[in-house]
Amino acid sequence: MGKLNAIVGLVLLAAVTGCSPSTKITGSWKAPEAKAGGYTNIFVTALTDKLLARQTIENDLDAILEEDGITASSSFDIIPPGFKATPENKEKIVSDIQAAGHDAILTIALLDQTSETRYVPGTTMYSPMGYGGYYGRFYGYYSYYNPVMYDPGYYATDKNYYIEMNLYDAQTEALVWSAQSETTNPSSIESFSKTFAQSVEYQLVKDGIISK
Repeated sequence: MGKLNAIVGLVLLAAVTGCSPSTKITGSWKAPEAKAGGYTNIFVTALTDKLLARQTIENDLDAILEEDGITASSSFDIIPPGFKATPENKEKIVSDIQAAGHDAILTIALLDQTSETRYVPGTTMYSPMGYGGYYGRFYGYYSYYNPVMYDPGYYATDKNYYIEMNLYDAQTEALVWSAQSETTNPSSIESFSKTFAQSVEYQLVKDGIISK
């Protein structure tokens, strides 16, 4: 675990001037053996040891799934903070998830984060002045053209986060759905998480993994 560690940096990010946050699903895949009719009881776990990020993401996904009539629960009761995945405790974790009635397990993991610098062109603003003999005198000419203001361009850095979502059948542990998302310029973990949860829920419905 710990693959989503860097997501905690979202809490410290300030929105870059001229940029706005956005999240989109860049691709998804569904296995032929995915449960017909969709899954109805999903165990949600964010793979990170950062408790704020993990709790926020899991809770927001739970909430939006439950709006669709899906039973969803956070992983904290079964996978406590500080848990270390080992071959020895695998069987117990899987059996606990199954015993809780879950038919699917949704994992969220950070694949990569990048910074992309782009140039924002400057703008020219023109405020016309009245007609007259402004060419006749230096100051008249100067006064006429002075309102043509140039706002110089600047460099802004976009923060891009690439996240992978995998859904496993709880009984067979087989991967039945996978998707990736890209989030640009998140200003906080809270705003990121809600937008992210909406995007994931939309794709799950679109791909027939869950039904409203």
